[in-house]
Amino acid sequence: MKSVVMVGLVDARGRVLLQERDELAPIEPEKWCLVGGGVEAGESPEAAAYRELREETGIVCDDLVWRGQHDLPCAVHGRDLVDLFTADTSLTDADVTCGEGRQIVFVGRRVMPTLDLTATTRALLPLVLQDDRHGADGSVPGR
Repeated sequence: MKSVVMVGLVDARGRVLLQERDELAPIEPEKWCLVGGGVEAGESPEAAAYRELREETGIVCDDLVWRGQHDLPCAVHGRDLVDLFTADTSLTDADVTCGEGRQIVFVGRRVMPTLDLTATTRALLPLVLQDDRHGADGSVPGR
């Protein structure tokens, strides 16, 4: 079983930062996923989350919140232990550097169901979106 971290950044409009994987991705190529990756030997899941976010997006964030460890199926490893971290952000697509995959962009809730998501992202996305500060269309209620 592999130890993995995933990071769900949610912008002010309720959009989630997602990565479009390319054809070279070792697991579920050409699908959309949360930012993340494997935990290196001797590294804590929290340190891995900050590292993966920085490596893949150029974003340095200091307020990730741990949302639990999840035992999920993996086509390559059989099962993965996935630590999920989330944070709200005021960043936009212009602040993101794509360090891996085809693109990394903030995606609205109406668009998410149309994307071919990785199994892990499909399983964790409800937890990223669960606090319902934002409306189903990505708008902030009352505005």
